Amino acid sequence: MTLEILTSDDLLPFRHGFFTRKGGVSSGVFHGLNCGPGSSDQKDAVQSNRRLVADAMNLPESHLATVHQTHSADVLVVDGPVAAPRPKCDAMVSAQSGVALGILTADCQPVLFADSKAGVVGAAHAGWKGALGGVLEATLDAMERLGADRSQINAVIGPSISQRAYEVGPEFLDQFIDADPEYSRFFANGAGDRMMFDLPSFGLYRLRQAGVRQAIWTGHCTYSDPDRFYSYRRTTHAKERDYGRLISVIAI
Repeated sequence: MTLEILTSDDLLPFRHGFFTRKGGVSSGVFHGLNCGPGSSDQKDAVQSNRRLVADAMNLPESHLATVHQTHSADVLVVDGPVAAPRPKCDAMVSAQSGVALGILTADCQPVLFADSKAGVVGAAHAGWKGALGGVLEATLDAMERLGADRSQINAVIGPSISQRAYEVGPEFLDQFIDADPEYSRFFANGAGDRMMFDLPSFGLYRLRQAGVRQAIWTGHCTYSDPDRFYSYRRTTHAKERDYGRLISVIAI
């Protein structure tokens, strides 16, 4: 099956894509393009899927950089192939030609950044913890250290869990209110004491407050479209044994 790649004009002229699960060689609960080495999928299948992604980016698989994501605000500067073991961080930036930055997600926000004038790109994994902890702003800071200007940076949030599928408890809300009472705007009432959290809107708010030129969300909900996207929360609700990881990539 042909790979399905979502793109945005805001990230041109850089090669990029928010890859769906369509295509790929994984089977069972992982069927499709599972690119997560942390899953229990067959390692050969994950490696084959990564090669398909690298081919789509017109680069060798060794030039597709991914990291060990830990929901931090740590950023890696990538100037060549990333050797094993993968560094622990949640964002990458680069100004090096021939490099592709890949972020893995399954409900969290994959965010791709581009400053076409400076020739600098970035990629971040921004779940609620990373976004609240400043990973988006840290990515912008790191891009500026490579010569970018945040007023010229476009940021695109890819497929993520939407508010209608993201139910949380009062203790979750409390963490956001403790950080800034204004963050209550990203929560809607759910059943009983439950709340519905709008992760993409929170990401857009943080990006715009940080001064980017443009910030958009592609509008795709990972939870609500099982044919196209992996979802940690959907897998948990279905009591499946594991879940695949989507990959989002930007290359110079």
